[in-house]
Amino acid sequence: MQLGDIPVDTVDTSLYGFEWEVVHPRGMISLLLDLGTIPPRNTCLLKFLVVDIPLGYNIILGRPTLNAFCAVISTYHMKIKFLVNGGVGEVQADTLQAYRCYVEAIKKGRKRGLDETWKEENHKRGKDLVPNPKVKEDTYVNVQPVEELLTIELIPGDSKKVTKIGSKMRDDVREKVVNCLRRNKDIFSWIPQDLEGINPSVITHHLNLDPSVKLVKQKKRQFVLERDKIIRVKVNMLLATGHIREIQFPEWLSNIVLVPKPGRKWSVCIDFCISTKHATHCPGSINWWISHSNASC
Repeated sequence: MQLGDIPVDTVDTSLYGFEWEVVHPRGMISLLLDLGTIPPRNTCLLKFLVVDIPLGYNIILGRPTLNAFCAVISTYHMKIKFLVNGGVGEVQADTLQAYRCYVEAIKKGRKRGLDETWKEENHKRGKDLVPNPKVKEDTYVNVQPVEELLTIELIPGDSKKVTKIGSKMRDDVREKVVNCLRRNKDIFSWIPQDLEGINPSVITHHLNLDPSVKLVKQKKRQFVLERDKIIRVKVNMLLATGHIREIQFPEWLSNIVLVPKPGRKWSVCIDFCISTKHATHCPGSINWWISHSNASC
């Protein structure tokens, strides 16, 4: 910032919100800030915290600055208006410069994030790796309940028919919730046979196909013995409950696909592979998926 001989005071205050981590300022300085053009124009002596972080901005003005100038911001009009000598001063934003600062901040933040990711990986592996800015790290967020959950038996004494509720409810509220759940225990489906029926408007899937285009059969896929057993169990279960039925449809061969689920379980799906010339409304769609594990078809 080329502060020169400007004295920097020591501060013990930490900043939060920069790059999602705690930032320790190098100090505090006092600077004269001019706001507006001539005329009107106003000048105030303001205090700034000095930090060493890669940002595209030289100075960030917060609420203390706005209060000192009695200023009001309009993001819609891209202007700042402030009181000065009984009148109103105005500052017009430079949209091009603001865009450049934003792009620069994104570049610096992205580079720093990738560098830190690679440093952590190098530390774990004990190797010197060269960061590749083109590599995008996939992040998986495992969503957890905000509180501990209590297991409630919907049928007292039956440990297989349970549900969970929050543990931070008041005792009277918890009792009402438990009683309500137990009174309506018949709406829970514990096995596929408990599903008496689903409205076809909810589970029916329509393919947007051009009727003038000849359908193309897919090549039948072969599965290993373990996956073949999983498919047979799922299909037989759905057949037994009446959720699906066998039909002859020689003009279209749709393949079964196994999709892994949490807990080492599998979801049996149907893959309708459609080329762009077959789709009438969704030319960019390639794969259609219909899950059968939750009794949909």
